[in-house]
Amino acid sequence: MEATKPTVENPIHAAGRSVCKAVVLYDGQCNFCLGQIANLRRIDLFNHLRFVSLHDPSVADSYPDLTHEQLMREMWVVASSGKRYAGAYALRFLTRALPLLWPLAPAMHIPGSMPLWSWLYREIAKRRYRIAGRHCTQGTCSLHAGQEIPSASESSALKS
Repeated sequence: MEATKPTVENPIHAAGRSVCKAVVLYDGQCNFCLGQIANLRRIDLFNHLRFVSLHDPSVADSYPDLTHEQLMREMWVVASSGKRYAGAYALRFLTRALPLLWPLAPAMHIPGSMPLWSWLYREIAKRRYRIAGRHCTQGTCSLHAGQEIPSASESSALKS
């Protein structure tokens, strides 16, 4: 009798305990991000979200349209429909997806408020390592310690 080779599930597509309605892509080397993901896991009462670090090799295969730079700049949520939400728009999506965040939804949906939420998100995101440090298992984080994550406009200015 031949033993069958165990299969390794892609964490993005793994069914888990319930149907995955959305995938949250986050920086798994960021202590601030890890804390926020821990909070989201606690309030995801129905296990509708799948949380995957952008550093997981399956992310590049599953989402080739999202660059490493985009993923490092902000959290992304990929809805079951395939629609992608980034940064403050991802947070706004989560206020609708998680019942315990519903009290925040009206503020996130005030007409004309997204530029403010996006600015606030970007300011926190680019300082996230300074806020809470990094969690690094391979020792490579020290190469970039203390650096801010550049904004999209700063990144494009650096390339030109």
